[in-house]
Amino acid sequence: MTSISPSDSVFYFSINASYSQCEVLYAPSKPDVVMVSESGLSVQVPTNRLRQFVTSNGIKGRFRMIVNADKKIKSFEKVG
Repeated sequence: MTSISPSDSVFYFSINASYSQCEVLYAPSKPDVVMVSESGLSVQVPTNRLRQFVTSNGIKGRFRMIVNADKKIKSFEKVG
């Protein structure tokens, strides 16, 4: 688990997407997707952060993204 600094922003996402829905993550024209966090904020996430979690069933689970004060992603990890 990545440590969280007071200046970091933390976003949680619950994702339940089928494999066919995940195909867009591999389109060169889609380097990012906009997701709505559990707190209701729209957050732009690079598709390469999501690809590692795609299985033959798609993506399912709860994820946490930590962003530093410079708006750089420190981590994107599955938490449940």
